[in-house]
Amino acid sequence: MKTLDQQSAGAELGTNPVLSPDAALSKERKLAIFGGEPLFKEPLHVGRPNVLQRELFLKRVEEILDRNWLTNNGPVVREFERSIAEYLGVKHCIAVCNATIGLELAIRAAGLKGEVIVPSYTFVATAHALQWQEVTPVFADIDPATHTLDPEAIERLITPRTTGIIATHLWGQACAVDPIAEIARKHGLQLLFDAAHAFGCTYKGQRVGNFGRAEVFSFHATKFLNSFEGGAITTNDDGLAERIRLMKNFGFKGFDNVVYIGTNGKMTEVCAAMGLHNLKRIDELIAINRRNYEAYREGLKNIPGLKLLPIGEREAANFQYVVVEVDEKVLGVSRDQLVKVLHAENVLARKYFWPGCHRVEPYRSYYPNAGLLLPCTNEVAARVIVLPTGASLKEDNIYTICELLRTAYDTSAEVRRASAVL
Repeated sequence: MKTLDQQSAGAELGTNPVLSPDAALSKERKLAIFGGEPLFKEPLHVGRPNVLQRELFLKRVEEILDRNWLTNNGPVVREFERSIAEYLGVKHCIAVCNATIGLELAIRAAGLKGEVIVPSYTFVATAHALQWQEVTPVFADIDPATHTLDPEAIERLITPRTTGIIATHLWGQACAVDPIAEIARKHGLQLLFDAAHAFGCTYKGQRVGNFGRAEVFSFHATKFLNSFEGGAITTNDDGLAERIRLMKNFGFKGFDNVVYIGTNGKMTEVCAAMGLHNLKRIDELIAINRRNYEAYREGLKNIPGLKLLPIGEREAANFQYVVVEVDEKVLGVSRDQLVKVLHAENVLARKYFWPGCHRVEPYRSYYPNAGLLLPCTNEVAARVIVLPTGASLKEDNIYTICELLRTAYDTSAEVRRASAVL
């Protein structure tokens, strides 16, 4: 059986790597949705944590325990911040306990109020971070090709109450930074980026993290570069960075001197150690994601009705999501029916970001007609599935998932009938 490295090399040479026969599904085997045994004993997750060379990480933890300095801007947090800033080429990095708190701090530090334009096709924390501070999220439509904010849709939603835009980089690729930045400049709006998916990515050759007033990264356990739980705010604005640093530590400036309203957004030393440990292995982690993506691309290319979202070659990407669009008319089963097939086999594919922020509470009650302005969001949310990837996924797992998807296509009529009774 060829390794993924060999397959990638073969693809570059123009050969046609064949899926591993060891992973092929037996024609006699029943799909689990029909009553058969699941293919996988243990669930395969979309975002299982990456843990490489744990003995080196544990050595860092021992050093933290020996110092007995567990939080409150310790030396590992400061090293992590310096390393992130250096990697991204940005002036300031402020590590925080999670990306949601990071968004809230950036929103407040930038002075956003009134209305802020955001995509509905994003993790709900993007909208919640605004609503939590009584700022109104106004949902704009997306470009169906990239799944990121459509600049023309932003322009149509600007009102006298609009104070800013929060654009989201998605699936390990940057959004349309320059057109969105030009709209913000033209209308005098603050511009922030939710960069939870985009660590290590570039836009026009520059690392994500340098755009707008600030960008917010996630290092949650499900992200390819994780710090157990955590995030970071990056900015080239000295004043903004100073405010955020005050705000994340209750507004303290030195001992017993509170000068600003704040909260507890601090990252712990052990989380920073995990982030620093993974940062030193980022090239390896991205290479694993890319090999997985290429294996899926090979395995899915001849299955009608399934389209792997392409990742451009001109910019750096982190390949941390394998995103597939389902064409029900061609595949013969709906996206939701396909998810039932996969879940029955312990392949826990996800329907990100279904059904869209505008269709969950409180937003569906606040803005019941928002969907009328979001046709592309509604269509994309109804056809996307995200497949498992990451360092814990074996080569044969990918081949088997692709064979499983092919079987769903080949038995689409039976799958439709089985799905109807589940």
